[in-house]
Amino acid sequence: MILEIADLQVRSGQTTEFETAFSEAQRIISSMPGYLGHELQRCIEQSNRYVLLVRWQTVEHHEIGFRKSQQYQEWRRLLHHFYDPFPTVLHYEQIAGSGP
Repeated sequence: MILEIADLQVRSGQTTEFETAFSEAQRIISSMPGYLGHELQRCIEQSNRYVLLVRWQTVEHHEIGFRKSQQYQEWRRLLHHFYDPFPTVLHYEQIAGSGP
């Protein structure tokens, strides 16, 4: 399993609209091959900052299967205009600890 972590900073005053759009967009990502689950968490100290955690079977499921899909264009349309700056997205693999 691979964990994708995206550090999202939403433009000031647009968090409600972002959360509404994400509610729709999450249906897109959850339908993709290799998708295992996701979480969107809002920062307590900075209310316009979020972290998106997505579990994939492989990096390729995210980088090729999702990002090169037609569905990704809809994801971009729904969400990308909220970000400033554009998010950093990295992939991680578990080496210690409990959990999936």
